[in-house]
Amino acid sequence: MRGFALLLFAVAAWAQTAHQQHHPPQSAAGYVKHLESPERAAWQKPHEVVTALALRPDEVVADIGAGPGYFTRRIARHVAKVYAVDIDAELLTKAKDSSPGNVETIHATPDDPKLPAASVDTIFICDVLHHIENRPAYYAKLAAALKPGGRIVNIDFFKKKLPIGPPVGMKLTEQQVTDELAAAGFHKTAKHDFLPYQYFLEFRTK
Repeated sequence: MRGFALLLFAVAAWAQTAHQQHHPPQSAAGYVKHLESPERAAWQKPHEVVTALALRPDEVVADIGAGPGYFTRRIARHVAKVYAVDIDAELLTKAKDSSPGNVETIHATPDDPKLPAASVDTIFICDVLHHIENRPAYYAKLAAALKPGGRIVNIDFFKKKLPIGPPVGMKLTEQQVTDELAAAGFHKTAKHDFLPYQYFLEFRTK
């Protein structure tokens, strides 16, 4: 059981840091340091990403794989509430500590975001989807958490060799994500092309 718990921790940490390097650091502090590295902003463009989301002041957002709150705290400045969702309790504590008071953390499991039903306007996923197993079942749980008219936003690495990010074999293509979400009842409503290493897609229910 202990070995399984350690494996889950490793998977969670890798899911949060794969975009930084092929060989992630070996401590929680190291993971946070790499996630929060100033160099990340040059290619992740967090201000531009949040601006492109066109968030409303009354909006509720779920940040799936929130880690220490890189996007959570930025999004929280523009909306009514953010659910910071992660399977690592230590990272969630850091997300809470670094964010405004309108952030609620959810200690999820690898197969369940544990979001309240019909509670979220936007589900935001960055560099995490390719680590989720049995995505069709996971999509169904995300759909149940969305309010009517809600959206799923996914940012992930292009499936090709890049100077950052996980190995090519771990990645999902833009078309694969689009097809999977179509099968789950979503259609692509927007695509943003300003990120150098990632696709940035928005989906809503059909």
